[in-house]
Amino acid sequence: MTEPNLIDEAADEAVTLTSELIRIDTTNTGDPATLAGEREAAEYVAEKLTEVGYEITYVESGAKSRHNVIARLAGADPSRGALLVHGHLDVVPADPSEWSVHPFSGAVQDGYVWGRGAVDMKDMVGMSLALARHYKRHGIVPPRDIIFAFLADEEAGSQYGAQWLVEHRPELFEGATEAISEVGGFSITLRDNVRAYLIETAEKGIRWMTLRVRGTAGHGSMLHHDNAVTKLSEAVARLGNHRFPLVLTDSVREFLAGVTEITGWDFPEDDIEGAVAKLGNISRMIGATLRDTANPTMLNAGYKANVIPSTAEATVDCRILPGRVEAFNRELDEILGPDIEKEWLELPPVETTFDGALVDAMSAAVLAEDPGARTLPYMLSGGTDAKAFQKLGIRNFGFAPLKLPDDLDFSALFHGVDERVPVDALKFGTRVLDRFFRNA
Repeated sequence: MTEPNLIDEAADEAVTLTSELIRIDTTNTGDPATLAGEREAAEYVAEKLTEVGYEITYVESGAKSRHNVIARLAGADPSRGALLVHGHLDVVPADPSEWSVHPFSGAVQDGYVWGRGAVDMKDMVGMSLALARHYKRHGIVPPRDIIFAFLADEEAGSQYGAQWLVEHRPELFEGATEAISEVGGFSITLRDNVRAYLIETAEKGIRWMTLRVRGTAGHGSMLHHDNAVTKLSEAVARLGNHRFPLVLTDSVREFLAGVTEITGWDFPEDDIEGAVAKLGNISRMIGATLRDTANPTMLNAGYKANVIPSTAEATVDCRILPGRVEAFNRELDEILGPDIEKEWLELPPVETTFDGALVDAMSAAVLAEDPGARTLPYMLSGGTDAKAFQKLGIRNFGFAPLKLPDDLDFSALFHGVDERVPVDALKFGTRVLDRFFRNA
């Protein structure tokens, strides 16, 4: 059997594995009482790896059913730094009544694999698992060690996944110098059928913040001048309506310069947001990397219609650009004032440069499968487990390659209804990753 047939088998298996992984409900609500946990999916991955001869490390990371699987494939040169390939097994919740297909069906129909996690990120888990099995089956030795890590809890901040492992089991990643994971390597079509594949080199910091206001409790029928709900609502409205300043980071400038080179479009700084809108569906993601954001997402106060509560709370999802944390804090204090209590979970920004042998290997792998395409760096408006692994000095990239249809609104699929990934894109990505792993 020739090598092209072998990699086609692996690509077909990536589709099957992705579908089967989607059928395993790994919903992560962030609430221990309601989350499904990753154990069943971790057991599935462990079985697929041990079946072909891997020795695995199976770790419950600080809480019941929060399981992770790590396996190392030895490379030809053990003196080189290892490549970490990581993916999370958990997914965000989905309401079946809103979907065209059941979100945990893993249905393969109309040229897509459907379900929660199809792009976030059981597609990358399926591709990397298929290649891990392919290499072991056929005795393929990559140029350096590859550490495959399948992780818990990314969707709630990784406290029971990557963050826990970095703190308690760092030896599992010994020797790793570079890493790849989700939300990068996907294509956008700019003009004249010219595709650019966006490789994530940076991501904004995350701050999930609770705002708390205290007031005077009392009867709802009386006059009150110290109402916690009123004070909180005013503060949340100020913050939600605030526009943080425009800041063009190096990664964003490099992305826009690449788009200009391909299309001839200008991105003048006096109308940068209007110019970014020309990018179509991807403009939502790119636009969110032009400034910090603070979006209120939840409110909690009171327990009865005629009782004024003594406290009120709000949750705000803050995303902060690299280098902007101190300035963000100053603006936050000015907007909210001294009477608002603040507490938060914070994960730092991530940023690296778009250069070096690993970037060259990514670009070469993409172009071998899609000649005439381009690769560009970009900043992710969200966050990934890279925030944990950078603590170990690992250089992080988003590279889960997918060749996407021109008309697919890819960014809307993340945490969205009818999440799905094209079958052909999964097969394409598997072939690209194979080329990359053999030359990284």
